[in-house]
Amino acid sequence: MAELIVALDVNSRAEAEAKVRMLGEAVGFYKIGLELYTAEGPDVVKAVKDMGKKVFLDLKFHDIPRTVERAVASGGKLGVDLMTIHSVGGRAMIRAAADAAAAFGAAGPKILAVTVLTSLDAADLADAGVAGRTPAEQVRAMGRLALDSGAAGIVCSPKEVRAMRELLGPSALLVTPGVRPAGAAVGDQKRVATPGDAVRDGSTHLVVGRPILAADDPVAAANAILSEMMAAQ
Repeated sequence: MAELIVALDVNSRAEAEAKVRMLGEAVGFYKIGLELYTAEGPDVVKAVKDMGKKVFLDLKFHDIPRTVERAVASGGKLGVDLMTIHSVGGRAMIRAAADAAAAFGAAGPKILAVTVLTSLDAADLADAGVAGRTPAEQVRAMGRLALDSGAAGIVCSPKEVRAMRELLGPSALLVTPGVRPAGAAVGDQKRVATPGDAVRDGSTHLVVGRPILAADDPVAAANAILSEMMAAQ
């Protein structure tokens, strides 16, 4: 069954804890990204875990294999459930991250490789030197590399998730940001889909931030998304 992850895109532990308390039992999984982690460090991860929630630590590691290995080990000690690395770090780096996670056993973090950020389109890829490939083609190449190198899954936009499910098989974790309920503003995302579409196409985890946290009634907004996800299972 697909899970909803709410992105805690806030800049203080106090605000993060307030959001988690506000959503209560409606949401059990939260993303902690660069903004919040840079402001508050490991303590905010511990705080969310102490509230009985799962944590997706989305720091997108990209460095030499040994450095990434040690960073993943530190995340594992914090008890995080999912962690991200950049697939463009290469095979050795992905393998180092996967091996570090595996050392914690079945309860350890699952490594997700970021393929193409959902804020990028074909023009952005060309600017970065990836000429002649669409985002979908780049996602396929990076996704195959990631799974072959030991990652548990990938991060991709909902627009690519069906093709990646077919390519990577039934066990791969497919985590999709860029999910927006029908009629919601897309913000800085360029490749988006509705929650129902993402689940039907094979997403295992949907990451949603502003459509829930900025809603007049965040609990109702979360429950509406969860209902749409359930109907699409």
